[in-house]
This record gives sequence, C-alpha cells and structure tokens, in this order.
Amino acid sequence: MRSPLVTLAAASAAAVVLAGCGTTEPAASSSASAGAQRITLTDATGAKVELDAPAKKVVGTEWDVVEHLVSLGVEPVGVADVKGYTAWDASAPLKNAPNDIGTRGEPSMDTIAALAPDLIVANTDLPAAAVKQLREIAPVLAVDSADSADQIGRMQENLDLIAEATGTTAAADKLKKAFDAKVAEGKKALADAGLAGREIAFADGYVVSHQVSIRPYTSGSLLGNVNTAIGLKNAWSIEGDKDYGLGTTDVEGLSDLGDVEFAYIGNDSETSDPFADDLAENSVWKGLPFVEKGNVHHLSDGIWMFGGTRSMEAYIDAVVGALTK
Repeated sequence: MRSPLVTLAAASAAAVVLAGCGTTEPAASSSASAGAQRITLTDATGAKVELDAPAKKVVGTEWDVVEHLVSLGVEPVGVADVKGYTAWDASAPLKNAPNDIGTRGEPSMDTIAALAPDLIVANTDLPAAAVKQLREIAPVLAVDSADSADQIGRMQENLDLIAEATGTTAAADKLKKAFDAKVAEGKKALADAGLAGREIAFADGYVVSHQVSIRPYTSGSLLGNVNTAIGLKNAWSIEGDKDYGLGTTDVEGLSDLGDVEFAYIGNDSETSDPFADDLAENSVWKGLPFVEKGNVHHLSDGIWMFGGTRSMEAYIDAVVGALTK
C-alpha cells in the first residue's frame, strides 16, 4: 500500500495554510496570443506565480494534482510515477502518454527541463529544496497537500487554484457540483437503508518485518470527511496527524472498535492484502466483532484515498454499495 508521502515512515511536510487567490489582466506582451490574459496567482507557499496565459504544457509532481489536472481536461506532459498513478487512481485515467518524471518525492529535474513546461504543479509534501530547483525551470504552483481541519474544503480550493492557472474554471465548477450531488445521493441511499449514523472505521495496512501495521483514517482525514458528509460516523478514537488526519495502530488496537463497519482499499496489482492474507489466521483479528459479523469491506482498487473529486465520488459509490448490498 502506498502512502501519500514518499514512505510510510516519512513525516508529513508542514503545510503553509495560505488561501490561493488569482487575478487576471490583459497580457502586456505583444507576442501573447490573441485574447490571452496574464494570470497572477499566490500559491500555498506564499509565492507569486505569474503566467502570460493559461498554462497548457503542465507537469504534475504528485498524484492529487495530476488527478485535478486530468479531471479539468488538462493532459499533463509529465507525471511522477506514471505506473503508480495508473494503478492507484483509476477514477481520473491518463488520456495521453505523459513522460514519467521520476518519483513523487524526487522528480528528475533534467526530465522536467527537457519538457519545457509552461507550469509545474506540486504540493507542499515536496521538499522546499526541490521546489526551489523546479522554479529555475518554470513557474511552480504549489498547493497545500492536506488540512485535517477541512479536507474537502482544501481539495476544492486546490482544484480552483489549478483551474485558474489552466483557464478551466468552468470545468472546476462542474466537478464541484458533481461531487456535491454524489454526496447527497450517497447520504440519501444510506439513510434509506437505515444506515444514517452507522459507525465506520477506514484503514489501510502494511506488512513490516512480518508484522501488520495499521493506519487509521480518522475524522480529520479526507475519507473521514467524506464519510461524515454522507451521514456515517467515524469510529476511530485515535488521534490523527495535523495534515492528513492519519493515525497508527496494530491489530490489538482494533479491539476498541466494537461493532462497526470496517473498510479498506488495497491494490492487488501492486501489494498484498494484509487484512485478508496476513491476518487471516490471527486470533485477535478473527475475534473482532466486525470480522465475526462479516462487516469487513475491501473496496474497489484504483480509488486514490488522497485524490480529488472523482476519487471521492468513486469512494462514495464503493462504500455505499458495500454497506447497502
């Protein structure tokens, strides 16, 4: 299972919470194409980003921003870890064949420079030193990676900021309306099934030295926010980190959950399933109430847990379908 960070043990990069704002003005350069507008934005680091016109050749260094770009109708010329994105984010599939720019934590500067992009979109998990190098290649728009105080709001603000930079604000409005409609649809379906207020614990798991490490998605996580929005109650009492709202526990730590719905997303093409495989004969796991009652739900592969509106719509479909079947 891949984490939103470079490795499971990596600490979340500190996000500078600055609201993105944008203005447009007529382009001063006579070489600008007819009707083009100069765009000035302030990104999550407080840096001013100036573009002569909406960016068309765009590189994305993290999967959340790549999903935003693809959903907005912008085909990125460069994407970090194309194979991984394809496996983990089926909700917004790549329609072109972008160049692979390396890993999400260490993009190749030479590869990006060779693409001559109009804009590089990153998030605040990327080290400041790497962002500084990227700014020598092209304008860089950095968005906040996460905010446990309001993950849905952060997702939508990031979408809006990227839309301003790429001239796709109308598409962003449609995406947000579609997401809101999906939330309402999911909430109604759960209520109709008598599941309003049902407790749910979402987690993912890793096997390290033959031990299963479990990562709870607390109420401060993006999926935790979505679960609340559709009328479910987050069952985790564990405190999550201030950025992603993620906690840590082991199989013994699940004993406090009680009679809940337990859900997780894996990826059979890249990882094993620690819950179905590694814990299959574990006596603690088998004795948990939600395991005994068959309330363990392996949701569809290809839903990126830290993605954009399309991933969250796919999650709503998956979790509602699993709970109401």
